[in-house]
Amino acid sequence: MKVVIAGCGTHGRYAAIELCKLDHQVVVVDRDFRVESLWSVANMNDYSLSVVIGDACDVKTLEEAKCREADVVLSCTGDDEDNLVISLLAKQEFGVPRVIARVNHPDNEWMFNDHWGIDQSVSSPHLLTALVEEAVTTDKLVKLLKFEDGKVELIETTLSDSSKLSGQTLAELSIPHECSIVAILRDGHVVFPRPETVIGSGDEIILLTSSSVADEVAEIFEVQKSF
Repeated sequence: MKVVIAGCGTHGRYAAIELCKLDHQVVVVDRDFRVESLWSVANMNDYSLSVVIGDACDVKTLEEAKCREADVVLSCTGDDEDNLVISLLAKQEFGVPRVIARVNHPDNEWMFNDHWGIDQSVSSPHLLTALVEEAVTTDKLVKLLKFEDGKVELIETTLSDSSKLSGQTLAELSIPHECSIVAILRDGHVVFPRPETVIGSGDEIILLTSSSVADEVAEIFEVQKSF
């Protein structure tokens, strides 16, 4: 797979190195010469990595990076406006099949959608907040990630000691067809869900759901306590 990464700060540099280790072809685009540090990390000469010095918001720079041949473009600069422009160019000018963009400021997340050519956005502040909330919250759905411009969500909930759901099988939950339980984390282990799987206190339940049935899913998992 060929990946073009725009921006070689901490996030972009790490992504480039790890993707190279997985035998992907990576092109890094950055206007700053610090990208040269990539060559001294983990013997990068052994990997398929090339560097283009220039502004990724410039069509000519993206042409030099052979963006038209890319399977994925990761717009990973520290500037949200640049990430939006790069994503739009990648999708509209070069027809890149998959465009992923980094959100630096959480207030800008609403703009990172398919109107700007973005297939998937990643907001570090929101992700960190969700992980903290997931760690301290029970009997409430926590949104972890969004896909397809928010149409699909990865969510999590942890059952408390007083949850009415304890002791029920997954089949008894009557989850909507547009929602699937993808994993249950129990005592540090992953339980692969089956209709006959019984859930209980402390179980962390990971679900993939359509946003159209979010309210139905919330009615099943939230405020389900016995006193």
